[in-house]
Amino acid sequence: MTTGELKTRLAVMVSQKMPLPGSGHTPDRHRRLTETAREDISLAKLAEAHWDALAILAEAGRTPQPGMLYAVWASEIPGHALELKRTLDGYELSGRKPFCSGIGIVDRALVTVGLPEHLLVEVDLRNNQERIASDLETWKVDAFRATQTGALTFVSSQLSSDAVVGSSGWYLERPGFWHGACGPAACWAGGVAGLLDFALASKRDDPHTLAHLGAMQASVWGMYSLLNQAAREIDGAPSDTTGAHIRALQLRHLIEQMATELLHRFSRAYGPYPLSMDEQASRRYQEATLFMRQSHAERDLECLGILIRKRRVSNVVIAPGCAL
Repeated sequence: MTTGELKTRLAVMVSQKMPLPGSGHTPDRHRRLTETAREDISLAKLAEAHWDALAILAEAGRTPQPGMLYAVWASEIPGHALELKRTLDGYELSGRKPFCSGIGIVDRALVTVGLPEHLLVEVDLRNNQERIASDLETWKVDAFRATQTGALTFVSSQLSSDAVVGSSGWYLERPGFWHGACGPAACWAGGVAGLLDFALASKRDDPHTLAHLGAMQASVWGMYSLLNQAAREIDGAPSDTTGAHIRALQLRHLIEQMATELLHRFSRAYGPYPLSMDEQASRRYQEATLFMRQSHAERDLECLGILIRKRRVSNVVIAPGCAL
């Protein structure tokens, strides 16, 4: 999709109500995320962020602005946190934020701030166009090009007096943070499932290709089963922060492993042709690979080990620094 096509399809997609995590319909939420990514990974990247923002606002007891498209920009570079200053009638936001998807597409964003304390703020992007400088040149690859991903510099951007969402540290400490962390994993699964669709349409039927096809189908079945199980567990204990933390790290690890195996088998089964001469398959392969790097790999596994060990020893989990 081009950026224009993406915006049009995204508007239709997010106009449909999405169940909130822990609402009793989380399996449907995960299913719709996988379906969206199976259609188009760039579409899923923006839609998942919008739906995550709505869930965050709901958890904070806030009502989203009607008809607005939201993003969540929470990536941090050590030593380069955004700064929030109080003014007479609101706040000013300053600093540079990397990895912002949806620049020029979304209307509002939930943005993490590090100074003077860790906060989440809601930014009206349309009313701050002259106080926000965008840099799309930082994005050097074609993957996710249509999502308008890059860096933003906030230059004394004006925020309303009620811009702060939750209290200090609330964004990372709430159970919904970890319920939401399952959303990208659903997109990873749906994203690589789109490559299975390519494989199913292929006419290659030699024994080696068929063996890889069978393994890829099994991986998709396994990932979808894990997402359904995780969703049911979320609905069963929506307020259990520790359980949500452990579950999200386990799910993301397993989905990443199974999706990575599918990518590996796909390239071995079908060779360089789809990766170099089929535009849709090639873009999907690249975007799925890049999207999964939101997983922190061994860092997440270390955190998971700490959580499991502490819960087993004391039944009390305190693991500072274990976050996305």
